[in-house]
Amino acid sequence: MSRPERLVFCDVDETLITCKSPFEFLRFYLEGRYGAEGARRAGELRERLVAETAAGVSREEANRVYYRAWRGEPAAEVEAWGRRWLSERLTDGDFFIAGTLVRLDRHRAEGAAVVLVSGSIPALLAPLAETVGARHVLCARMERCGRVFTGRLLGEPVIGEGKRTVVRQLLARYPDIDPADCFGYGDHISDLPMLMEVGHRVAVGEFSGLGQALADAERLAPAAGR
Repeated sequence: MSRPERLVFCDVDETLITCKSPFEFLRFYLEGRYGAEGARRAGELRERLVAETAAGVSREEANRVYYRAWRGEPAAEVEAWGRRWLSERLTDGDFFIAGTLVRLDRHRAEGAAVVLVSGSIPALLAPLAETVGARHVLCARMERCGRVFTGRLLGEPVIGEGKRTVVRQLLARYPDIDPADCFGYGDHISDLPMLMEVGHRVAVGEFSGLGQALADAERLAPAAGR
């Protein structure tokens, strides 16, 4: 594999795709495996986390709570269902944010390596990376005990400052690439630490708080479609 000209770091949920994939996939998986009871569990967890974040719980802590829902689930099953979920969602015309997808295709054609950076679940991100041609995925690492997930993370959630950490680690593996030549795409203020590590910053979404925080950021409208 050839050495890339630059790195392009891209958030996933509501930057590259139109949905919040962790919640959507949790319901898809639990309902598919456990029926109505699974759907109820997924719905209750989403309501709880929405309420807690509105009350001031950090996104990092909410992310940890989310991953506890995967305790005891077989890793191979989760990964298989992740590919199934993506396969079904790819049939929807509104799955990708078209402007971002076009930009990533252009970056790759110009010799850049696309890097997905997300707090979402690895079972989704791996096949998504294959679909969009991303070379690297920087995301949470889920602890396993034998064949099942424990519900804990190995290391910090890849949100906020966690994104800055993993971006710096990858940049260190490419000492010949100047971060000032690299690009970053995000939609939320929690993406700010990641974007501050690169020279070209793009805020996706017309009403993004990120765009307000970064006066020098390019704005990219969030039109859906492929």
